[in-house]
Amino acid sequence: MTSNHPACCSPFDATWPFPEALPGVVMHSCRFDPALLAADDFPRSAIAAPANIQRSVAKRQAEFLAGRLCARSALLALTGRADVPALGEDRAPVWPAGISGSISHSHGLATALVASNTQWRGLGLDLEERMSAERALRLAKEILTPAELQRLDGLTPEQKAERITLAFSIKESLFKALYPLVRKRFYFHDAEMLDCDGARARLRLLIDLSGEWKAGSELDGWHCLFQDRVLSLVAIQA
Repeated sequence: MTSNHPACCSPFDATWPFPEALPGVVMHSCRFDPALLAADDFPRSAIAAPANIQRSVAKRQAEFLAGRLCARSALLALTGRADVPALGEDRAPVWPAGISGSISHSHGLATALVASNTQWRGLGLDLEERMSAERALRLAKEILTPAELQRLDGLTPEQKAERITLAFSIKESLFKALYPLVRKRFYFHDAEMLDCDGARARLRLLIDLSGEWKAGSELDGWHCLFQDRVLSLVAIQA
């Protein structure tokens, strides 16, 4: 840990958690504790805090700082340059030229994923705490399409909660991977998870997003448990 690494963040972990390796993709993670955030952690870490982050609560500041630190560490490993993605007007990270990436954080854990866009032109990563059965069933209709709801039939409440949590997470990853390519917002009911056997999931778009990404387009995603959270990934090859 370097001397200017903030006490609120753990050392970086470069573990690749998915069973399938993706060539050229680098992922770095760290734990963070908002209670340990110091007033000068942003300048000492050489991370610029946007105005909306400066005005936010300690939890939001700590997760932003941890996410950017993970991104910088991953970029340094990939390119040799300690770049930090800016925050765009749409609140999405602005990656250096030639780079695809994604950042996620959930309840004290942050992670960032980067690659050259000559290999992977879209990357989406999402971390989620596993939902309780009660919460998952309450949110099911907001997250799942009618067809996805039907596929819950015959599952136990715990299995339903796992499926709903995964659908939520991997649709978030799908949005993060495709939004930089299509520049169009879309929502949970605009895509469906067809299956999620093993560590893979298959996704289908239900609306047209661009001339290339039309309704019926299908993509692969990956998922695993990472430090007791659901971690999902959608990666679009160049």
